Amino acid sequence: MKQFRKTAIALGLAQMAMMAGGAAMAQTEKAPAKPDALPEPVAVVVTGQRAALQSAQKIKQNSDEIVDSIVAEDMGKLPDRSVTEVLQRVVGVTIDRTMAKGDPEHFSVEGSSVSIRGLSYVRSELNGRDSFSANGGRSLNFEDVPPELVAGVDIYKNPSAEQVEGAVGGLVNLRTAMPFDYKGFKSSISADTTWSELKRGKTSPSASGLISNRWATPVGEIGALLDLAYSESGTRTDAFQVEPYYPLKDASGKTVYVPKGAQWRTLEFNRKREGAYGALQWKKDDWSSSLTYFKSKYEMQWDEQAIFAQSSPYNIKVSPDATFNSKGALLTGTLTDPADGGINFGDDTRTSFRKSDTADLSWNLRWRHDNWTVSTDLQHIKATTRSVDSTVATGVTMPKETLDLTGNVPRILFTDADRAYLADPKNYYWAFTMEHLDRSKATETAWRTDAKYDFDHPVLRDFRFGVRLTDRDAVTENSNPSYNWAAITQPWQVGWDIPHVASLGDPRFGGNTNLHTFNNFFNGGVSVPAVVFPNVSLAQGFPGSYAQLHTYHDILCKEINPATSCPAWQQATFGADNFAGTNDQSEKTKAVYGQLRFGWDNLKYPIDGNLGLRYVKTDSTARGYTVFSSTAPTGGNQVGVAIPIIRPFAEAKDYENNYHNVLPSLNLRLKATDTLQFRFAAASAISRPDFTQLQGYTTLSETADTSTNPVTGVTTVNSVSLTGSGDGNPNLRPTTSKQVDLTMEWYFAPTGSFTAALFNKRLKDIVVKNVYTKQLADTSGKLHDFTVTGPINGARGHARGVELAFQQYFDTLPGAFSGLGVQANFTFVDSERKLYKPVYSQYCTGGDNAANLNLNLNGCDTNGTTFGNLPLENLSRQSYNLALLYDKGPVSARLAYNWRSKSLQGVNVNGTKGSDATDSNPASPTYGQTNVAWALPTWSDDYGQLDASFFYKFTDKIQLGLEAQNLTDSTYKQLMQQNIGMMGRAWFKTGRRVVAKLSYDF
Repeated sequence: MKQFRKTAIALGLAQMAMMAGGAAMAQTEKAPAKPDALPEPVAVVVTGQRAALQSAQKIKQNSDEIVDSIVAEDMGKLPDRSVTEVLQRVVGVTIDRTMAKGDPEHFSVEGSSVSIRGLSYVRSELNGRDSFSANGGRSLNFEDVPPELVAGVDIYKNPSAEQVEGAVGGLVNLRTAMPFDYKGFKSSISADTTWSELKRGKTSPSASGLISNRWATPVGEIGALLDLAYSESGTRTDAFQVEPYYPLKDASGKTVYVPKGAQWRTLEFNRKREGAYGALQWKKDDWSSSLTYFKSKYEMQWDEQAIFAQSSPYNIKVSPDATFNSKGALLTGTLTDPADGGINFGDDTRTSFRKSDTADLSWNLRWRHDNWTVSTDLQHIKATTRSVDSTVATGVTMPKETLDLTGNVPRILFTDADRAYLADPKNYYWAFTMEHLDRSKATETAWRTDAKYDFDHPVLRDFRFGVRLTDRDAVTENSNPSYNWAAITQPWQVGWDIPHVASLGDPRFGGNTNLHTFNNFFNGGVSVPAVVFPNVSLAQGFPGSYAQLHTYHDILCKEINPATSCPAWQQATFGADNFAGTNDQSEKTKAVYGQLRFGWDNLKYPIDGNLGLRYVKTDSTARGYTVFSSTAPTGGNQVGVAIPIIRPFAEAKDYENNYHNVLPSLNLRLKATDTLQFRFAAASAISRPDFTQLQGYTTLSETADTSTNPVTGVTTVNSVSLTGSGDGNPNLRPTTSKQVDLTMEWYFAPTGSFTAALFNKRLKDIVVKNVYTKQLADTSGKLHDFTVTGPINGARGHARGVELAFQQYFDTLPGAFSGLGVQANFTFVDSERKLYKPVYSQYCTGGDNAANLNLNLNGCDTNGTTFGNLPLENLSRQSYNLALLYDKGPVSARLAYNWRSKSLQGVNVNGTKGSDATDSNPASPTYGQTNVAWALPTWSDDYGQLDASFFYKFTDKIQLGLEAQNLTDSTYKQLMQQNIGMMGRAWFKTGRRVVAKLSYDF
């Protein structure tokens, strides 16, 4: 054992020396319960699960603000594999389980973004300082952070003046350990392996280690700490999907609603996460200092095989024996498409890779003498990310598809002949490719100095004031085109572009495919046919594999006309002239604050609190581009409406956006008894727009509706349209909130409490898609108004509700039962969002429907109707956690259930939007055909998951643990809102995960 300890110490010191030699160590001293506060840090001594709960409870009880905390030992006992999953256990906090907000078709097993009290305006911090990922947003992707590096998490729900602005929903502060947190030498290692039910036979390893010590030297006390973490995760998600329901006529002429098909897919997800954290501390007399470095690396790759319906919905026919519900929606029946010779499906193999890095280097210096404490802090953070998303697809025309949509999960019924048809490569053709690339880099340098003066006064406690300056740059580049869909061969090309599709049965085009059998699909609960997919190597082989596949089109194109110059495939690239895909932002902030702490201890019911004011000025620059084009006729003999003469141009332009905010705050606490207290908090808060919403690229266009007399040659201009669009708006202001909280906190035991909170947040300047005016001058200098579609500060709203939380160990029970405990919390949130200019909210039909869908916050159904007002996105009206605890002797265990009600994911999101106004080829028989465009609201349905953990301490140093996620094998369901009701859109199955963990403390 001694030799083992010496080896571990030597290894840890060697790693620490390597980091120091690379100038990589830095970070502040351990943040207290309140980020950036000036009093001495809270020393959290953790000796077991009960002590961990007690420490978290004490932080909440003694904090100046409304805060919930989780400390390291408590986090280690939770059955969670990421910081995101840990956060969902806190009252008022919910997590999103999709990989991206705009792509709800892909499930995230470990969760992704976080909402607090139903709002996604969440500020993330590391030890009270800025922390973010390079994704065009302002917050940290918590799933990127190894939880092994985190000593605790504090969630603040109402800001005070000394806290950094930007937390309308709430503030999540991740705390790391510091050398002075321990009395002397401290070292520990742990290792675990994860087994995922759907990935049978495969396990994912993880390991972490910490070493820390402190020494007394002639120049003062010195401490050093190193923490390293590595983890892998491999999961699989199976999914069913049903397409939107379209209004069709049945055989009797009655309007019924029928999806154009249903489909299935499977996704293999693999994640690798690495973390390194080092800290140095020093103190002598009145001085102390710290230097820390935090590095998080995240690599992810998923491979997907998906089949999806891509035929025209209005060509679908349903069998005479079909059944429908009372609103006319299909329940059972067989779908066919005689007009197209069968139902056309795409069968894609997709691979997506992302690598993200975040590095934080920070230094803090503190001086404390008599009544004064002064602290200065310097931080530099750098975050990068890059991604390649690649899809290669075959296609197949199914003769028919029989659906049964009456059960909890849709059933697609196949005969033996159907299965044999889908298993035969000769029935497939090469369909399309699609690639997307992006890369981002964000940096920030922040400096702040704070001072505190302690009063010797019966009422006044201290006065705090300070200044903070930041300088941040963020550049995100998306490839051009962003998602570069390119046909290899498609049925709609046959006859005018190619003689036939590139069939896999043709020796010239065969090979590079595989028959995917979907083994153990939906955990063995459902059987689906095998499908012929492109090999994964083709998706991963971009761009070389793409170039080869597109030669198939060239071969067939030449068969129509050997002299034809067939258009060459153009790959997506970044390029110096990719103005539409580049978002270049810089932002500087200057903030000052003052905060007075006070208290009346001699009252019958003592009162204390703080009153503060924060002023912040924001100066931002968006380096963008404006492009103007015109199709209006110029010159000639014209009458009617005058056409402004504006010369086409494309020019770079920097957009300056400067604003300031005054943010008052008040926090009061009344102590009714030593164990019962009440809080009142009122504050103003802001949340700045994400950098993705501030992009400065705008396209402006001029069109004219004209008619020409063939005899006189006179052109009559009936109307002129001046319009524009932009994915961003560099003139956006922050969303603001006026918020009030009232809480009751009863701490009836060291680990027993009951708390209740009422809150109300009134929001202004919510960012929504709508229209705003932009002006251009014509050649005479006259200004003309262009109606531009894009994000604006165009709505107001509210989020208000109640939180209840309870925890207790039943120490009075006899014997082993005294180890039992329970934790429970419940959150209810009511929300509303109203447009300032609601005129566009009902826009669904008429004009260019597809172009105007973005104007409709409430969505458009497939029959051209819209829906009523929708709530704020990602907000569940109800959510709760229930955990059964056990902690007695060497045994520590939890059984934890987490549930949230349905929540709106989005309106104009991937998978449930589209338009049939797509045929612009004059040679096509359906040239000029136009149908209603649609964009359906999608919702995540109610979802609950049961997790568990069990730990056994063999000695004070050795502990063995088992963790299990999703014990109930829950199915995650997605809904799509239509006028016929909330229809099932997708069903996701991930199976169970089990983790075996061994840890050793030196």
